[in-house]
Amino acid sequence: MTFFEHQSHARRNTRVMVLLFVAAVLGVVTAVDLVLAGLYVWGTTEDAAMSLPAMLKLVPVELWLGGAAATAAVIALVSLYNVARLAEGGTAVARMAGARRVAPDTKDPLEQRLRNVVEEMAIAAGVRVPEVYVMDGERGINAFAAGWDVSGAVVAVTRGTLETLTRDELQGVVAHEFSHILNGDMRLNIRMIAVLAGIVFIGSIGEFVMRSVRGSRDGKGLVLAGLALFIIGWIGLFFARLIKSAVSRQREFLADASSVQFTRNPDGIAGALDQIRSSSAGALIANRFAEEMSHMFFGPSVKVWLGGLLDTHPPLDERIRRVHPRFQRSAYREKREAARPPVTEEISSERQGRRASDLSAAWGRSPAQSVGLVGTLDAGKIDYAARLLAGLPGALREALRDAERSPAVMVALLLGGPEEAVRQQLAAIPNAALAGRVKEIAPLVRGLGPALHLPLVDLALPAAKAAPQEAKQGLLAALEAVIHADRRVSLHEFVVLALVRQQLSPRKKPPAENRKLAELKAEAATVLSIVAHAGTRADAKGGREAALAAALRAAAAAMRLPEIVPVAGEIKLQGAIDALEALRSLAPAQKALLVEGLFAAVTFDGTIRVAEAGLMRLVGAALDCPLPPLLESIDPASLAA
Repeated sequence: MTFFEHQSHARRNTRVMVLLFVAAVLGVVTAVDLVLAGLYVWGTTEDAAMSLPAMLKLVPVELWLGGAAATAAVIALVSLYNVARLAEGGTAVARMAGARRVAPDTKDPLEQRLRNVVEEMAIAAGVRVPEVYVMDGERGINAFAAGWDVSGAVVAVTRGTLETLTRDELQGVVAHEFSHILNGDMRLNIRMIAVLAGIVFIGSIGEFVMRSVRGSRDGKGLVLAGLALFIIGWIGLFFARLIKSAVSRQREFLADASSVQFTRNPDGIAGALDQIRSSSAGALIANRFAEEMSHMFFGPSVKVWLGGLLDTHPPLDERIRRVHPRFQRSAYREKREAARPPVTEEISSERQGRRASDLSAAWGRSPAQSVGLVGTLDAGKIDYAARLLAGLPGALREALRDAERSPAVMVALLLGGPEEAVRQQLAAIPNAALAGRVKEIAPLVRGLGPALHLPLVDLALPAAKAAPQEAKQGLLAALEAVIHADRRVSLHEFVVLALVRQQLSPRKKPPAENRKLAELKAEAATVLSIVAHAGTRADAKGGREAALAAALRAAAAAMRLPEIVPVAGEIKLQGAIDALEALRSLAPAQKALLVEGLFAAVTFDGTIRVAEAGLMRLVGAALDCPLPPLLESIDPASLAA
């Protein structure tokens, strides 16, 4: 399935979860009503020989209705509370798991290795570099990815994962989690935590009642009621686990297979699963929310009664067999011990490829085929990302991971033109200290072309996100000042600003993705016009205006829309940013058509330039449609402006 098909499938899974949740609520409501009815009969009659139908007739209708309404209200309120509590997305889930954020400039070699693996995979997939967390108190081997959308994901691993797995095994686990990020599983996972909390809450009430009245002479009835509610809680837990197992198990098989596809190394994921199988701690999580989060983890985080039926994960042996049918445990362990990497993680520069002789390439895909690139990841792109990271100057890498200097890198990327123009841009930056850091870093990024700008922004964002809100506002003000200093705004500049502004805003649930292109035709025309304008050349056959018209005709045909008329006059920066933000609300299939139109506009002449490829990735990032490196055959070291 394509990225957009996975998104649609995740939405269908959400509907399935809702239906199962309604069934679970009905089951819990019925059970609570029966408990209330039993207590009523027990307190109002002494006829032990009364038949069950006769007992039920004694219960007033008001009690049935009131009990049902109260139970449903409690479940709804608890679920809504948890929805609000998890509004921050991945950050809130990481906090819930007791995880600690790993600073971009961490000195812990194991944490450095984890960050490097995550950065490589993010650049290769075209997603924003996720925040990285470690669950320090957990000795089991486990991990999870969480977030409302691709751009706001976090990746968390246990300390046992860091200390036990080799780099290849760690890469296999991280690739598995990136599959969940790219396949749209994360939003459903968070919703499951929130809504399922309601149906297990009744059991928590029962447990509280039993503890409160324990030892009381007059509390026999309350103890019985508490015991009944506690049992009902197990009924709720049964339904919750049934829902999670129905939704989760096949996704784990898919994520395992994707890990092999991404890394082209079945030993990595199979070896990690084998380590869980042989470890005394396994994948178990001690955190008190391990049950609520069990469907999110890489491995089974809790022991399950009625194992098999209610397992959120397939058996480890079956997972290993599927990803690596010829896996030999003893042979792998001998090789694994010999190949265990050193603790200190360094990015090798030995994988540098050939220098590119041409900064454009023939584009051998149709616009429809190009859409299939969104949300893809493979070993070739991971190698490209590793070469790119290896080619960055050490001083620049340090700046990207520093909370004070990473904003300066993003601002420095937008400096350009004659020396006098650069001086004007620096003078326009409101914060003098930030302007000084930008001036200091500018030589490190000078000459880096647009194809490197998205990776550098992505590498700089984690440190910038950790800064105080005042510093974030200062960065946005500096970007706007530099952009407006020369009184013109390029597509590249506005997309960088839109992306950074989006990422530095407080995380919230993304807009409902249910709009159609026909409803947002004006916004689509705005973005297509500036993309097509940036991609047409003055020396095009028939002139630039003719080339622009041809590009827009190609886009309209790909999007199944009537002819798109270029936006007349100058497009304002805020108008373009608003158009991008509105287009994020398109339904997955409609967003696929938009991306197809963008590719049609950029590649209508059958070629794609490095600058165009970089812009397409930036626009895809702003639309939450991650595009991998489009010209990974070109050595990153050659991507100068």
